[in-house]
Amino acid sequence: MIDPRLRTLRTLRAQGTVTATAYALHLTPSTVSQQLKQLAHETGVRLLEPTGRRVKLTPAAEILLNHADALYSQWELAKQDLAALAAGEIGSLRICGLSSTVAAFVAPAAKRLREANPGVRLRLSAVESHEAFHLLESGEVDIAVFNPTDATPPPSDRRFEQRFLVDDVEDMLVPSDHRFAERDSVELAEFADEEWVGMPSCVDQHQLLLSSTAAAGFTPDIAHHADTWSSASGLVCTGFGVSLYTRLVPIPAEHTVVRLPIHGNPVPTRRLFTAVRRGSAAQPAIARGLAAIREAAVPAAA
Repeated sequence: MIDPRLRTLRTLRAQGTVTATAYALHLTPSTVSQQLKQLAHETGVRLLEPTGRRVKLTPAAEILLNHADALYSQWELAKQDLAALAAGEIGSLRICGLSSTVAAFVAPAAKRLREANPGVRLRLSAVESHEAFHLLESGEVDIAVFNPTDATPPPSDRRFEQRFLVDDVEDMLVPSDHRFAERDSVELAEFADEEWVGMPSCVDQHQLLLSSTAAAGFTPDIAHHADTWSSASGLVCTGFGVSLYTRLVPIPAEHTVVRLPIHGNPVPTRRLFTAVRRGSAAQPAIARGLAAIREAAVPAAA
């Protein structure tokens, strides 16, 4: 806090007398005089000169008051910044999610947040679902978009608050000359004898492929692996197999492939959720972030 004796000196400058200063500050005249004497002693300069019934500020007092005015101005700015921080208008918001979700709707949501709240620093990162919870717990991110897997905490975990976001339905991706390329839709079991393009076993998509094909009654022959959606599409395009492909990610224009909706049971679907540290969802910046992500995710997954 700013030394209250500076406030007394500032009030004296405005009021002109010790008595009027005491009245304005709800103090006794002796208290005002004592504070001014202490301030003069501590600064080592003479602050006042008597002029009849009034007192005159010395040049040293004027210099001190110039600094006091700057201090009070800075204090008001500090209070303004603290109020803005409490309102979520400044500070930082860190969001992570699966690469497909970051591209499809997290980044667009963040763009709108940045335009509406230019004082908030936004930081985005693409990570796998199990990594997202480590980042949440360590305080490195504030919001995570994830797909529940065996490696993610259950909804009952008291450290986090998890909310359903959208279902990300996946389609079959086949080469343009595939025997099913002219079909309107396909069943997953029809691809039991095909070679597949898969993702690395550490990636959430790999688990979805295995669980979906198991439910369809077969184990996929994963002959090739891609580490991005674009590379998976490229492998399919050049005839190295078929693949599941999220609707969140557009197919590169140069890839001659066909996206086929899957009907029957199962329809491979990633259930996407948001997660925050429990108790943090009501913080203004995080609440706005969650709302923006939900607003962007629903049309992106449609």
